[in-house]
Amino acid sequence: MAIQHPADRGGDRRGRFEQLAEGASRFTSSPVFFGLCLVLVAGAVVTHVAGLDLEWQVFAGTCMTSVTLLLLALLKNSELRAERAIQRKLDAIAAAMLEASEGEPGQAHEDLRKAIRLEDEM
Repeated sequence: MAIQHPADRGGDRRGRFEQLAEGASRFTSSPVFFGLCLVLVAGAVVTHVAGLDLEWQVFAGTCMTSVTLLLLALLKNSELRAERAIQRKLDAIAAAMLEASEGEPGQAHEDLRKAIRLEDEM
């Protein structure tokens, strides 16, 4: 199995992972998620300041590490999707400009129309 760019997976339709990643991206950029992160950090600080058992301190640290790792994976996925959408748009613009300079609009203009709406699909 070859590892593909996230924008190339599943062809023209979005798969379950892409839908999940998009939903998670929206949630993690919300004020609710920021509040949850503040609660998690405050909980870790309280376990250390209160001198709770080492097990609780390790649990709090593990929770923070897990959230960090998940956010890193989500950030990389979002970055790759955005990068691919930008590249497709640039390719479509270049092809449409080439067609326009040759005097005949063709398939590149239609591809450009599709690329302009590409971020809605990603």
